[in-house]
Amino acid sequence: MQPVTPSEGLGVLHLFCDRGPEVDGAAVVRAVEACRADGHQVVTFAVLGHKAELGFMALGPDLWRLQQLQAELVAAGLVLVDSYVSLTEVSEYSRGMPPEALRERLYPTLPPPGKTVMCFYPMSKKREGDQNWFVLPFERRKELMYGHGRTGRECAGRVVQLITGSTGLDDWEWGVTLFAADPVDLKAIVYQMRFDEASALYADFGPFTTGLIAPIEEVLERLGVRWEHP
Repeated sequence: MQPVTPSEGLGVLHLFCDRGPEVDGAAVVRAVEACRADGHQVVTFAVLGHKAELGFMALGPDLWRLQQLQAELVAAGLVLVDSYVSLTEVSEYSRGMPPEALRERLYPTLPPPGKTVMCFYPMSKKREGDQNWFVLPFERRKELMYGHGRTGRECAGRVVQLITGSTGLDDWEWGVTLFAADPVDLKAIVYQMRFDEASALYADFGPFTTGLIAPIEEVLERLGVRWEHP
């Protein structure tokens, strides 16, 4: 199969799963390791709450390879309960940033060192009456996003944020993945940024999913899934 590769950035696939009645833990581990060996990144985590039991954030240059990971995890007995498809991107408001900063947005290395808790949520900009983001002049939108980013930069070092674009690819316009060492920092940055005009007036948020990052072997052990065959 010929690779399907974005002309800019990486494909990103969030998979949220439950255990099926018969899970082959060894096959799950092999699927993750094989995807990484093919030059793709896979972040594995245990999910807190009822929305799923475990999750995978996979990113890399070949969308077919991401689909293969999905198929292999399902074949190993995991039940896919939710997912999200997006691409890494540099927004139109970020042009002019230092090249190294732009490259980190397009080609990040995940998970960030020392960050063991994450959350993911989708979001879109409103199109409601006077709260229609897409009829604002570009310079006004840029001004609002600069203020929004300034609030986020106050958490630099404590929270690593990756915003991926999903317009035309999934139900929402962006996916937001936050990484931290302290879950309080995740709560704080989302709370603080909601006071920014860009969020307070123009943002719609989807459901939040929170996970604890760990090697896939540990995640499976926590779920009581054998991953080493006797």
